[in-house]
Amino acid sequence: MTIRPATEADWPAIWPFWREIVEAGETYAYPLGATSDQARAWWFDGSHVVVWDEAGTVLGTAKMGPNRPGRGSHVGTASFMVDPAARGRGLGRRLGEHVVQWHRDQGFAAIQFNAVVETNRAAVRLWQDLGFVVVGTVPRAFDSAAHGRVGLHVMHLDLS
Repeated sequence: MTIRPATEADWPAIWPFWREIVEAGETYAYPLGATSDQARAWWFDGSHVVVWDEAGTVLGTAKMGPNRPGRGSHVGTASFMVDPAARGRGLGRRLGEHVVQWHRDQGFAAIQFNAVVETNRAAVRLWQDLGFVVVGTVPRAFDSAAHGRVGLHVMHLDLS
């Protein structure tokens, strides 16, 4: 089991669970019905991307980097996806810990998650366990397939 930098060659392994997660309509606001090429361009958008590789099988991925350019680039951000078939094994936590350490190592002052769906209780709990706090919630900003319009949390971790 290793977390390693992703390459474009990893995309065929990421794409099936990326599509499944997005199409479920519960955690990401990417457009439904995206093609593989569109999704790859969104995920590999210049961010630092890693994968969780277990004996040659990609089970999860994260992308990270500055939340904003220029004068906001001292605050990082990240996005995570774990293959639904591999959930419950601690991969999300390990990816989260990796991302926090990566931001520390790169000299970021903080990490800000812009859009954590409030009904995604497992993610909210994980980020809180890792020290993030909810600094605000945008009401009814996400159209959940199961719950209708729900809030998006803005979450923050001070790295100083």
